[in-house]
Amino acid sequence: MNRGKVVIVGAGMVGTSIAYSIMNQSICGEIIIIDINEKKAEGEALDMTHAMEFMNYKTIIKSGKYEDCKDADVIIITASVPMNSTLTDRMALLEKNKSVMKSIVESIMAVGFNGILLVVSNPVDVMTYYAWKLSGLPKEKVIGSGTTLDSARLHYYIARTVDVSPSSVYAFVIGEHGDSEMVAWSTATIGGKDIDNVFKDNKSRIGENPYERFLTEAKNAGWDIFARKGNTSYGIAASVTGILKSILYDENKVYPVSVYLDGEYGVSDVYVSVPTIINNEGAKEIVELHLTSEENEKFKNSCQLLKNKCKEFLQ
Repeated sequence: MNRGKVVIVGAGMVGTSIAYSIMNQSICGEIIIIDINEKKAEGEALDMTHAMEFMNYKTIIKSGKYEDCKDADVIIITASVPMNSTLTDRMALLEKNKSVMKSIVESIMAVGFNGILLVVSNPVDVMTYYAWKLSGLPKEKVIGSGTTLDSARLHYYIARTVDVSPSSVYAFVIGEHGDSEMVAWSTATIGGKDIDNVFKDNKSRIGENPYERFLTEAKNAGWDIFARKGNTSYGIAASVTGILKSILYDENKVYPVSVYLDGEYGVSDVYVSVPTIINNEGAKEIVELHLTSEENEKFKNSCQLLKNKCKEFLQ
């Protein structure tokens, strides 16, 4: 078992769900929860500690302060202004979260942190770019959770229709984690079979032209959940745990995370989701998919939207 140390900044529903998911899977040896509301962080850590008897391995879990970040392997940033019924646009969170992210990253770096930053706070692509700028860390050490969960949701909706396991669906949602995201359909397969042929051979149960329907379902899934329970937490917790495990265990797994492009896909100076090999270096290598001309245009439009937002945001 990896005895690494993970710090989670933010004791809201997302941060605590991530902490519990990590603990439940015995991913690391120590978890520290930091929050501006110290009593909330203390209570969450104590509550989880009482569950330790029923876990496979003992994980040290406690609340802490930024001094605890110095020797952390990975810091997961989830802190954010909460969304509500009147604030449901991820981009609308930008200005509200700017000061939050600045305070967190400056506090982390002030104690000499040199590990990997994993940003979950929305809008995740712009927030990850901002965290990278503030931190001064190498680009491969700052990663956003990106469209990892969006892709998992896509797999679920396709798998439910075709009646296979989601793990047998291999398709990536790429681009912005938001309205301009897209699916690289030309590279998608189910059980090794080209997805276009799967759809053609199963029209009776899939229907005509399902591409937009599946993308819409995946894109709107978070909002559907939010409308029902007021937050989304378990899906993002599981996806972040998967990314974290690939980092701590040096797994070299490919996830569609938000990473810095420096010429890949013909795009530079933007954080955006593309398939990336993740290991203990962080973002080890970006996988450049061979997109169709139409897909390439959609992807570059999504990147440009993010670049414009970053430019406006950082002025």
